[in-house]
Formats: sequence, structure tokens, C-alpha cells
Amino acid sequence: MIHFLKNDLFKNVIVNPSVEELRNMSKHMEITTEYNSPCYISKVRNRSAKNSFVVNDVPLGIDQQGISRLEADRIVDKVNEYLLNKELVRVDRKMGTHERFSFNCRLYITKEYSRIAYMWNNTLFNPTDTENPDLVSVYVPEWPERIILVYPEEGVTYILGTDYFGESKKSFLRMAMYKVKKMGGLGLHAGSKVLRVKDKNDNLKDVGFIMFGLSGTGKTTLTIHDHGLTGEECAIIRQDDVIFMDKDGYCAGSENGFYIKTEGLDEGQKVLYKAATSPNSALDNVKVNEDGTVDFDNTELTSNGRGVVLREEIENTDDTVDLEKANKLIFITRRNDVVPPVAKLTISQAATFFMLGESIETSAGDPTKAGQSKRCVGTNPFIIGLEGEEGNRLHQILRQNPDMECFILNTGSVGASKDSKGEKISIKVSTTIMKEIAKDSIEWELDKDWGYLVPKHVEGIDIEKYNPKNYYADIEYKNLVNKLKEERKNWIGRFENLSEEIASTIA
Repeated sequence: MIHFLKNDLFKNVIVNPSVEELRNMSKHMEITTEYNSPCYISKVRNRSAKNSFVVNDVPLGIDQQGISRLEADRIVDKVNEYLLNKELVRVDRKMGTHERFSFNCRLYITKEYSRIAYMWNNTLFNPTDTENPDLVSVYVPEWPERIILVYPEEGVTYILGTDYFGESKKSFLRMAMYKVKKMGGLGLHAGSKVLRVKDKNDNLKDVGFIMFGLSGTGKTTLTIHDHGLTGEECAIIRQDDVIFMDKDGYCAGSENGFYIKTEGLDEGQKVLYKAATSPNSALDNVKVNEDGTVDFDNTELTSNGRGVVLREEIENTDDTVDLEKANKLIFITRRNDVVPPVAKLTISQAATFFMLGESIETSAGDPTKAGQSKRCVGTNPFIIGLEGEEGNRLHQILRQNPDMECFILNTGSVGASKDSKGEKISIKVSTTIMKEIAKDSIEWELDKDWGYLVPKHVEGIDIEKYNPKNYYADIEYKNLVNKLKEERKNWIGRFENLSEEIASTIA
């Protein structure tokens, strides 16, 4: 099958039209905004996780759905037969710029839905080899059955019966992460940035950060934030979605565009707002009025409004998407009770929190459960293969690189109960904590309930205000701790191939 696709045997294919041609081909679906950018409205407005299947030639993880090769091939044969008489668009792009961790990507899509090719084109880099694709996706939105078929060994995905743009973007990232894992690295759903700061000895240094978190937890906000740094000190943005880590902690970037959430976007979020209101952006399921004005606050279409923005139009980016080293790993969670604003982890604790992947469900994943608590290994719903292998490999990388430090960052609240929302942890608190982590200026003390370190003093923050213990009676706090520990133990206990050193971390 991959041989068939690589040799481009579809009969009627428009090969690599320019970005201008792609937009013109998509005019029938475009709503032109006041910024002269396109907005497109799809019928399906979130990912179709329940309709996604991996051809089970490989061992599958606990939460992955498999399909036999025989059944997948039967569907694909029908699709290929249908496409022989259809006009298709073929776009070739390159994922990443790293010598080892970059992939030639090819998208086929029926011409009527060229808007998806236009948007996808703007997420990756110009191709250097259009004849030898490493990864191929075939997208047929009009197919009568909604099903996504992933052939990990061949690097091929068929996306059928959905017109949601995010499926095309994630299809390539999913396959690339699997390939990187087979190469001995790790594909991670994480943003990356550098904080250039003066340490406590007044020496200017670059500190590399990667930030894990499902959409809706603040990952993009923290990735693009300047942390109030000025002068010689600054923030440099690298990636927002997926990175590829090698055994030495080097993190290669993947994309040349960001796929941002736009709900509530305003001029107060100047970096994202400026990029989203550029004529080069492409909005996805955002309300546009008849006169072209854009209403980012209107969620009548969906609360999962999005925009593809060019990385070069995000302030504080530079000429590379790679990170020399992930000096600090931040596991973003959004809880409202006993998790402090920040905690410093041991190596085994870090691997455990990677496996826990605690977060909240968002409208991008399952709109019917948006706002509910959720656990997802590595906050990455696109893992192929045994999840425990990912945790074990991260644990191994951290052991080999003792200079890499790991933290939980809670972007929710502390102290919530049935009678109170608790104390909200603001963006300013989270960004200040990250800045002080980079400066290595936080004073830590042991939390005896959890075994991790919690802050005793953080410059610029009244940290005692965010101590969860201050909001509960002793017995109530203890009950909440025990309940959360039990939930975590039950979750971790699902992964039989996980290292015992990781599995036994939750006391």
C-alpha cells in the first residue's frame, strides 16, 4: 500500500499547488474576515478519537483501539477505488529541520476540501524531497463512514468521513512520534522555549524548558509568554505542540506554525492576538459576522474555535525550532484542591507524573466531557504502542542526564470545596514561578504527604497564600490526599510493563 502511494498512481492529482493557489481553490468554503484572512467552518469540529484505529501489527496500549490488517485493507481498497476517479490535491511538506528527526510528509485530499491542505501547508516547512515521502495521509472527508486508520509501520493514515482540520495535522505528528520512538528517542506532546535569565550570581544563561499539557490547561499561554523579562533577559519561543527528544535531552522541533485556541482571544493576549489577526492566519470554526468582523467570544459554533498562525508571526521566536537541551521539564496540570502551584520532583516521581498525565478534558478532545478531570499518559492521546515503554524511556533519559530537573505546575486553583472555588492560580503566578525556576532561586522544603519538594519562598509571590493545607481541616486534607493517592495508584497499576521503580513511587 505505501508503495502504491509513493508512486502516486492516483490518476487525477494536482501536485503541490502554491499557497496562493490552495487558497483560491478553497474560496468556495471561505468566509473572508476583516483582516483579509480566511475562516472555514467544518461539519465536524473536534477530533474523532472514538473512531480512530491502529492496525494491530504492533502491541497496542491500554487505551488504543486496534483493527485487523484484513479489515483495514478492505476499507482502504474501497477508498482507493473511489479515489481513482476523483480529483485530488497532493501537498508535500517537511516536518522538522533536524538532520535525524525530520520527515518528508505527503497529504492527499479530495479537491473539494483543499482548505484543509491550505491550512496544513502552513504548519510545516518547505519540502526538500518531494519524491520520497516518509509519512503519508489520505484524507477523504466525504466518505460515508467516519473512521481513521493508522498503519504505523508503513507511516500511512487514512482519514475518512470527517472534515476537521486537526485530524490531518495530528495524523502526521502521531506517525512521526512512533517513528522517533523506534529510533530510540521520544516523541512528546510538549511546548518548548528558552528563558534567558541572570542567575543568583548575576550570570546570564539560557535555560531550556519543555511543557507538557493537554490543550486548555495553559500550555500555549505559558509557551508564548515573555515572563516579564526585559533587556538582556528574554523568552525565546521554539515549539507549541510536538517535540522529539533524544537520549541526551536534545529536543528537535516539528512544526512551522501554531494551531491555537481562539476562544476569548483579545488584545490583552497581544502575541496570539496579533498572529491570529494577520492576513496570513487561517481561522477554523470561529464566528465571523456578515461584515467580516471576527467574534472570538462567540462559541455558538463550538468552544473549540482555532487558528493556524505562522510561527514567524509569533513574537520572540528565532531561526530554529530545536532546543539544545530540556533543562527543565514542566508537567502542567489543572486541579483545584490539594496540588500546590509548583512541586519539584525526583527522577522516579517525574516519570510517574508523566504516566499520570493529569489534566482536564477539553472541547478539542471530547466536548461532552469538557471540564472534567482526565488522565492521559504524557498528556498525549496520540501514543502508538505500550504506554509503559514511554515512561520507562523518559525515566532512562532522566537518569542519564541528572542536570534535567522536573516540576509539576498547577494552573488551576488550590483549596476548592463544595462551598468555595478556592484560590485561583493566576497566569502571573505560573509565569513568575517558571522564571524563578530558571534563575534557580526558589527555596524548597519536603512535603511529607507526597514526598516531593514544595516552595518555601518564591520571589515576587506570597507563596503561603497558595498552600493547599491552609484551606482544609486536617482530617479533610488527609482524606483528599488519600483519595488522590488511591486514584493515582489505580491508574498506574494499569501499566504492567512499567518499571517497578516508577510504579512504586506513589506512597
